[in-house]
Amino acid sequence: MSRSVNDDCSGLANLAYRKRGLSLMHDRPIPGEGGVASIYRKAKALGALHDKPRPGDLVFFRETYDRNRDGRRNDGLTHIGVVERVERDGTVTFVHRAGGGVKRSKLHLTRPSLRRDARGRVLNDYLRRSEKVARPRLAGELLAGFATVDRRWFTAP
Repeated sequence: MSRSVNDDCSGLANLAYRKRGLSLMHDRPIPGEGGVASIYRKAKALGALHDKPRPGDLVFFRETYDRNRDGRRNDGLTHIGVVERVERDGTVTFVHRAGGGVKRSKLHLTRPSLRRDARGRVLNDYLRRSEKVARPRLAGELLAGFATVDRRWFTAP
């Protein structure tokens, strides 16, 4: 990746827009706030959040892992990706950093809890692995929303 951004999902998202002069991180950091929450907070302040994705949008997820390691699902926004493609049937392909590498995954807008359709085609990839007390979770189940990245995100050098 780059030494100038975090080596995680928020770093990949930042890197995707940096060359266009766009900054995803909120201008006023909050101590202890993760990169994903900071980007979401900025998107909300800019009025960029929505629920109909387009290629190039950010995609946010909740509870993809136990960030605070307390064994409960109380971590809020924990993952981000960039929408690559939106198919007519509601399948969204997104690029994200997970498991030590950059990956391409899918989520489905109208079938969030269905792994595969009747033909065996993947509708939702797993984003949270199984745990002792809970089953694995699909991308559609953990979806928190989308944000358009445009000129509103521009920051002067």
